Amino acid sequence: MTWPSGSPTVLAVVWLWVFYFACNEYEIVEASVHEYSGERFVSKGGALVVHGGSEGIYSSAPAHHNFTSLTANGDSYIRFEKVKFRRDKEFANISSGLVHAIVFEVEDRQMIGGSAYGGQRAVCCTVDLAKLGVCSEGEIIHRPSTENPGWPQVFGVSFGLDEVVATLPSKSIEITKTGMYNLYFIHCDPNLKDLVVEGKTIWKNPAGYLPGRMAPLMNFYGFMSFAFVILGIFWFSQYARFWREVLPLQNCITLVITLGMFEMALWYFEYAEFNETGIRPIVITMWAVTFGSVKRTVARLIILMVSMGYGVVRPTLGGLTSKVIMLGVTFFVASEVLELVENVGAISDLSGKARLFLVLPVAFLDAFFILWIFTSLSATLSKLQARRMMVKLDIYRKFTNALAVAVIVSVAWIFYELYFKSTDVYNEKWQNAWIIPAFWQVLSFSLLCVICTLWAPSQNSTRYAYSDDGSEEFDRDDTTLTLIKPSPLPSNDVRNAPEARPVQGSNGLSNGDLEEDKTE
Repeated sequence: MTWPSGSPTVLAVVWLWVFYFACNEYEIVEASVHEYSGERFVSKGGALVVHGGSEGIYSSAPAHHNFTSLTANGDSYIRFEKVKFRRDKEFANISSGLVHAIVFEVEDRQMIGGSAYGGQRAVCCTVDLAKLGVCSEGEIIHRPSTENPGWPQVFGVSFGLDEVVATLPSKSIEITKTGMYNLYFIHCDPNLKDLVVEGKTIWKNPAGYLPGRMAPLMNFYGFMSFAFVILGIFWFSQYARFWREVLPLQNCITLVITLGMFEMALWYFEYAEFNETGIRPIVITMWAVTFGSVKRTVARLIILMVSMGYGVVRPTLGGLTSKVIMLGVTFFVASEVLELVENVGAISDLSGKARLFLVLPVAFLDAFFILWIFTSLSATLSKLQARRMMVKLDIYRKFTNALAVAVIVSVAWIFYELYFKSTDVYNEKWQNAWIIPAFWQVLSFSLLCVICTLWAPSQNSTRYAYSDDGSEEFDRDDTTLTLIKPSPLPSNDVRNAPEARPVQGSNGLSNGDLEEDKTE
């Protein structure tokens, strides 16, 4: 049976064309639909508050621009549709104060709230502030912006006698300045503690519904999809040409490339659908997250197994197999949970909502992977050097250097990411935030390209494989490998000889061999 030499290449080309036509199906367009389903007001700054959303929005495009899509028509706005406030019937026999909707750009955040005599900042007007004459007690404190005329945008509705539901007037706020915009529903009436909000607001950028921070990621994942297709064409063509010499390790690399192609394409379609409808497609998001988690897990396991010398200097992992599988399963579960929390249903342009107890396990497991990988690499390099396997030693040195560079760059980027987030408390750098997740994708892809270059299928692939010729025997220790094959025990005749000593020569000869030299 012969392998059809052109099949993998044809598969990659077909994937390229499918992706191309799918891209044309979705126009390259950039806010979203925020739905409220009974969210309750919480106490904050002396007021009762519901966070309605935060997104980076670009200013409306000039009217002379030509747009061919109803979605990408150049308008930027925040529109309120059927936003209702519902209170308990037991409080319906009294009228209420205003329930406000406040929309402001992050630079105008100081225009909301105030404090008396430099004390604690409050959103609702306190008795002390009312005495100063700056506001009326029980009202929302806000001042007009000196740099943005007409902002913050504040409007509201109150409950009449015997009314259970109060509907906010439909309103569309045009965005004329690029910035990070925030929406809060706020009231100061203590009789409305159990108030809930229903309805939706629609946030739109000039080119679609995708939030401003996420907009560059759609184009990025489109680019990465093509990059994986190009890598796949190279790898699959080599795989088809030399399929008889393919190693198990190269089959694993093929799996990672395939997973990467699907992951990048799914993320692109997820953002494209989000941009077109304003609602994140949960199913596509979950598939993208799952493919990404599987890819990251398999990639780490491959690097670990290569570092241990699997398929190159040892035929199996022996007793380490169960430990490696356990580590991989644990990492997959931790990574999957973290990514699901971060992405499924996430709309607002915030830096991240994952809790510390979800981030720490992934970070700890990554650190454990790195420690185990470099410990294993050190042992494997020592064995190869001692046994003068120069071809394998050369490829392992290059692999070690690539991993070392990747780890150093990763650590440096982690410090930059910490600096970036610590200096951007209010998400004012939202236009550059997409670079942080994009960097990790580029780094992992670059390392994958290095591995594909080092272990590309060729007519000489078998020279990197483990050969059971007796010169590559290792002991069965689960953690270490022995370079020199243990010598057999001396015979009874030699042990009984009076000249025998339980000493082994430095050149590896047994006592029996020494005694034999003497008699000669």
